Amino acid sequence: MARNRASLNTGSRRNSVALKVGIAGLGAIGLHLARALDRGVEGLELVAVAARDHAKAADNLAGFARRPAITSLAGLAEVADIVVEAAPASVFEEVATAAIARGRIFVPSSCGALLPRMRLVEQARATGARIIIPTGALLGLDAVRAAAEGSVSSVTIETRKPPGGLVGAPYLAQHGIDVLAVTGEAKLIFEGNAFDAAAGFPANVNVAAALAMAGIGPERTQVKIWADPAVTRNTHTIRVESAEVRLTMTIENVPSEENPRTGKITPLSILACLRGLVSTLKVGS
Repeated sequence: MARNRASLNTGSRRNSVALKVGIAGLGAIGLHLARALDRGVEGLELVAVAARDHAKAADNLAGFARRPAITSLAGLAEVADIVVEAAPASVFEEVATAAIARGRIFVPSSCGALLPRMRLVEQARATGARIIIPTGALLGLDAVRAAAEGSVSSVTIETRKPPGGLVGAPYLAQHGIDVLAVTGEAKLIFEGNAFDAAAGFPANVNVAAALAMAGIGPERTQVKIWADPAVTRNTHTIRVESAEVRLTMTIENVPSEENPRTGKITPLSILACLRGLVSTLKVGS
């Protein structure tokens, strides 16, 4: 299958200049993506990265065939056509604002941070920038988007994670919940809409934010989050009820060793998203 994919991409943008990519963050998502781009993707060139620890970033980039520049977060937008945000949600706005102001293609992995900042969409419309949200650790967004063109009555997502994968969420601190004390049966620790879920679990439920933006919005998208000692994978079950279709989808993501809050599929999803920007043949809406 890899050979087929490569053949489909061969010749894409052959007669044009490759799009330059900058990555904010060299953690569990950003470093994997950077390595994949350094191995070579037709039509894409990694030109810059941004990280808090420049010395550590330089060490991580030491074996690269073409070492990208190390810049500030805002500096990525000065040299890149595509700015990928793979950093802590706390710096989301700095990365996003700079990319949008310069009319770049902005690809956020912390898409939950976009929900309370939808003004950025209007700013992008004014500057000619594009905001492209990758599927990430989710599935079926094409089907959800299609259903949303019709009449959808409800969208729900139920997330189950090992307790350790939820540590550090603001919601837990605000409500005095110690998820590491959950050692027996699974415990429902949150139930509400996607807007509140994204605020309470910014590093955990970007999936809910992506689902909400693909479907019927964050206020109507319902979320349940479980701390479940019995699971070893981050599991998401989506249910959509509409006049045209009923969808039930489950994905079990292997957590990243570097950061159990995210899945190994996330950097692969961003890579697939970037390929879609330059490929002659793109599958899926």
